[in-house]
Amino acid sequence: MVYSPLLTAHAGTSNSTVVNSEHTYFNSSAHAVIHNEMELSVAEGSATYKTAESNSMENSTAIPTQSVYGGIGLPVQIFLSAVLVVIALISFLGNFIVCLMVYQKAAMRSAINILLASLAFADMMLAVMNMPFALITVNTTHWVFGDIFCRVSAMFFWLFVIEGVVILLIISIDRFLIIVQRQDKLNPYRAKLLIAISWGMAFCMAFPLAVGSPHLPVPPRAPQCVFGYSTDSGYRAYVLLIIIMFFFIPFMLMLYSFMGILNTVRHNAIRIHSSSDSICLGQASKLGLMSLQRPCQLSIDMSFKTRAFTTILILFIVFTFCSAPFTTYSLVSTFSSSFYHKGNFFEISTWLLWLTYLKSALNPLIYYWRIKKFRDACLELMPKTFTFLPQLPGRTRRRIRPSAIYVCGEHRSVV
Repeated sequence: MVYSPLLTAHAGTSNSTVVNSEHTYFNSSAHAVIHNEMELSVAEGSATYKTAESNSMENSTAIPTQSVYGGIGLPVQIFLSAVLVVIALISFLGNFIVCLMVYQKAAMRSAINILLASLAFADMMLAVMNMPFALITVNTTHWVFGDIFCRVSAMFFWLFVIEGVVILLIISIDRFLIIVQRQDKLNPYRAKLLIAISWGMAFCMAFPLAVGSPHLPVPPRAPQCVFGYSTDSGYRAYVLLIIIMFFFIPFMLMLYSFMGILNTVRHNAIRIHSSSDSICLGQASKLGLMSLQRPCQLSIDMSFKTRAFTTILILFIVFTFCSAPFTTYSLVSTFSSSFYHKGNFFEISTWLLWLTYLKSALNPLIYYWRIKKFRDACLELMPKTFTFLPQLPGRTRRRIRPSAIYVCGEHRSVV
């Protein structure tokens, strides 16, 4: 709690004098220096020092909330509130449509789409269970929902964040196995099993927050219950466990997967271009010398491999950009008292938390932009009068085995 430097001195004797400055209070009878944030009774002067909260009740002195809680200015507060309203609406509606499409359409229930639906459900629940309360806290500059719901809200936040990270890791490993190892082992049944395991693991990691072990500090120092400074070794160990297991390790595994995929695609492109001349000569020997008079055209379609990978890569970049600052902020605020007690900590935590929420709004937009099946299904769900969604170009491709390479003739193209 931050106390105001205003104090009230009730002098018991005539020679007891209190000098009030910004940070120091001096009693001439007792010759003692009394700092702010203290309530003390001096025997010689019978002086009683009260906090700003008691003084405001007696003298009806209003103290700005921003000075007490380290809040944010009104223009920034209005801007952040408007941004969060937009993020919450897009997160809920966009991810709800994704879940609804996978639920209603049997053709959409592939393994990768089931995983994306689980990721969308986690983002949608984050918009329902956390964003509205963070919005209210930004406007009131302090938590008004009680200590119990503070712990429950923190549990929900990390539950949905952890689930999203695990699902993205599963998808990245699946792309790595398909493109690099040429092993397509994921099917809808295994995808559902992995989703159940991921939700159970995320719940086990987040549930201790709901029972107060470790005990999170109740805001006002942040727009919701987040990790704050503590000297408790168990508290710090829990924060390190969460951040290492569900950010740094998944980040490194996903980065390794994507680097391996990019390296494989590059080597395949070099191998294909180096062998194109021999393929053309082989065709020429079969077709006769007349074919040598025209340039041989080689059309090799690898977009069926790389398009899904590119979509997952974009999701990974968005995840890193939105989650890395908040993760670093949580780690630093746990171990650094000076950072946690900065005057602008409330504003810093609000910006970084909003950036984390932004990921939930961007994911369904990425699905609509990159995945034609989602785009078509989304347009089918919309009423005919709603034509504001853009018709993005796209081509329908048949299913091709990941290990196959198709060579086409002069007047043909791969579909």
